[in-house]
Amino acid sequence: MLEIRNIQKSFGSLEVLKGIDLTVEKGDVVAIIGPSGSGKTTLLRCMNFLENAGNGTMVFDQDHFEMGRISKKEIARLRKKTAFVFQNYNLFRNRTALENVTEGLIVGRKMPKAQAVIKARQALEKVGMLDRENHYPHQLSGGQQQRVAIARAIATDPEIIYFDEPTSALDPELTGEVLAVMRQLADEGMTMLVVTHEMGFAKNVSNKVVFMEHGVIVETSGSRDFFEHPRQERTKEFLQTISKSLDMAG
Repeated sequence: MLEIRNIQKSFGSLEVLKGIDLTVEKGDVVAIIGPSGSGKTTLLRCMNFLENAGNGTMVFDQDHFEMGRISKKEIARLRKKTAFVFQNYNLFRNRTALENVTEGLIVGRKMPKAQAVIKARQALEKVGMLDRENHYPHQLSGGQQQRVAIARAIATDPEIIYFDEPTSALDPELTGEVLAVMRQLADEGMTMLVVTHEMGFAKNVSNKVVFMEHGVIVETSGSRDFFEHPRQERTKEFLQTISKSLDMAG
């Protein structure tokens, strides 16, 4: 479904991504984990062209793209197949929950308003937010705002959703309600790439784990093998440092 090869990205003299290769199959839930500053978010942003990679290739649904020379038209075509959920929600503060979901459908997808409202309400119901469709972001908790953001993502019927640390701004109780929605999407077969510090999610919901550090992929494998039989010494060290949080996650 999605394949990237030799993705490189620098900010000035700082090389953030040093040649990343990754393959995603339809229905995969890929957890991208690693210490802060390892390049996880930059990788995700390059994959959705929120950042421009300096080099590399992408194959999406058998279409081939040169990351460093992709056109705006090609990016627009790709984004119609994807959705992005941000760490800090990125909701319009002067729009209700319903309007936040319909905005992209009406403006970006040119969908008739009546159809967009139906689609948006279906998405809000899916994430348990239909009863707050007329609430503004300041009237919602962080977890509720993030669920509206997820509704906005799924309303576009994407082939893949990118999640950039979707629970990092939330306290533990609110984290649980967002992870429950993501687990539901995973159970329904949604393809997802998730940058996360939630090891319980990586272990129990994702089917693949990618461990990054210093702009490279140290190890990638199936979730069970990753946590039970890590191959690289650096992976073993990392898992030892987060073993307490894994025990707490159950």
